[in-house]
Amino acid sequence: MRANFRLQRLFVEAPLHDGAVVEASREQVNYLANVLRMEEGREVLLFNGRDGEWRARLRFPTRKRVELVLEEQTRPQPPLPDLHYLFAPLKVGRLDYLVQKAVEMGAGLLQPVMTQHVQGKLGSLERLRANVMEAAEQCGILAVPAVLEPVRLDALLDDWSPDRRMVFCDEGAESNNPLPILERIEEQALALLVGPEGGFSEAERQRLHALPFVTAIPLGPRILRADTAAVAALAVLQASRGDWR
Repeated sequence: MRANFRLQRLFVEAPLHDGAVVEASREQVNYLANVLRMEEGREVLLFNGRDGEWRARLRFPTRKRVELVLEEQTRPQPPLPDLHYLFAPLKVGRLDYLVQKAVEMGAGLLQPVMTQHVQGKLGSLERLRANVMEAAEQCGILAVPAVLEPVRLDALLDDWSPDRRMVFCDEGAESNNPLPILERIEEQALALLVGPEGGFSEAERQRLHALPFVTAIPLGPRILRADTAAVAALAVLQASRGDWR
């Protein structure tokens, strides 16, 4: 069932069920009442990443409070996509973009990875999670991916489960076409690793190439910025091995 984009969508933490009444946050009250100028009785859609999507009606008990009265479930809760997105932090504005696009492209988990040539600072995980929620609200996504604590690349590889194939974008690849390489992958569980703006170090590339659960792919003949490479890699992976097929 496709999302209804005629109604405003809001992410809430509260449980959602028939007859529930959810108190809007202060930020949501300002957005609904002052920015959108919604009146009592208007409808919105609520989701929390657990209980599906629900149609709710606005109620104003006071001028500074908004209650959201649930009326019916409009979409059931889907499972999270089984695609893990592993990324080196970028500069703040581009990192916001990268996180939002990863959610839009169907990542089910976001894992910041600290590599040798990381140039950006991760900053607050809450900011990244806020970008996840914003992308989910705008794009009709119900299964909200988690953002994990950052981990060093070496530690990530040491603890990796070989049942999940890790695909990494190798700027040193000799070919341009990733499709024949991706078509040879047999595992269903996948993770995509995209490096920093400075690329992977030679030691990191050598270790990645030596691991049996890692597959290196090129991304065409052009030099791509890290955030562009992330979107391109997610698209080609979803088209060849993911849920676009």
